[in-house]
Amino acid sequence: MDQTVAAPGSLADPGAPGSDPAAEAGPLGRLTVPGALRWLRRVAGIVPFGAYVTLGLLLPMIAVAVGAFETNNGGFTFSNVSAATHGIYLHGFWQSIILSVFTSILPAIFGLLIAYAIFTAKRGNVLRQVVITASGVFANFGGVPLAFLFIASLGSSGLITHWLANIGFNLYGYGFSLYSLSGVIVVYLYFQIPLMVLVILPALEGLRPAWREAAENMGARTWEYWRFVGGPVLLPSFLGCVLLLFGSALSAYATAEALTNGTIPLTAIQIGSFLNGNVIAGQENIGKALGLGMVVIIAVAMIIYVMLQRRAAKWLR
Repeated sequence: MDQTVAAPGSLADPGAPGSDPAAEAGPLGRLTVPGALRWLRRVAGIVPFGAYVTLGLLLPMIAVAVGAFETNNGGFTFSNVSAATHGIYLHGFWQSIILSVFTSILPAIFGLLIAYAIFTAKRGNVLRQVVITASGVFANFGGVPLAFLFIASLGSSGLITHWLANIGFNLYGYGFSLYSLSGVIVVYLYFQIPLMVLVILPALEGLRPAWREAAENMGARTWEYWRFVGGPVLLPSFLGCVLLLFGSALSAYATAEALTNGTIPLTAIQIGSFLNGNVIAGQENIGKALGLGMVVIIAVAMIIYVMLQRRAAKWLR
């Protein structure tokens, strides 16, 4: 009896692609209940975070970006952005950037030294835990309580100011004022230095002891090890921490507002004035233009931060 032989590759060929029942059903035929449950378990942890980011970050950012180019009647305009980049508002951006630069570089240096002292301390487990716990508390202490703490200690009639005056050192006679930009810098050091300790300590712990031992076996001294091995590996993480401190200082509001009562033209305080209704009629959306400028600055800093962290991750795996 003759048997019909199917041509290779035809639908009648049992080995041809698409000839089996599962393939005829397409992608839906491969979707099973256990597979769907596994997929739901994988995305279950992302959904709350995605909702949080959308409601707390993306939607407000879109609203600020749209409002920055709107008139009070809903029309399109560049006048808000133009006003936000001139005059007192431009001065506010410069003051905020100067404050952020000083309160990121200085705490980065001091925080690195403190973290390195903890990292190299022999039998320092207890000291390490105490410093990390204290840093976590100090890094999150701010706002009105922090402003009151410094007013009571370093204010014009504060306790430390009075002690210094009794030994012949008039702090305010040398031009220092707690209610000026230099005073705000001093106050910001209180929570920026502990924050630096927290974020740079994992990078220090990522330096492998084998690298130090190999360098010493090759005759390298301590300075040479940090110059050619430890320093280049730690530099991306250090710069990333500096950018993180920069963003933290730029966005801080409550401490400076409570300390200076808005006498320093910082952008965050200016935005707060708009939110409180202290605005000339017809200029309500300038505050959104200022907010858009802050978003742009922070976004640039965070992009550079992510790039540096990726570079550091290659060495600290």
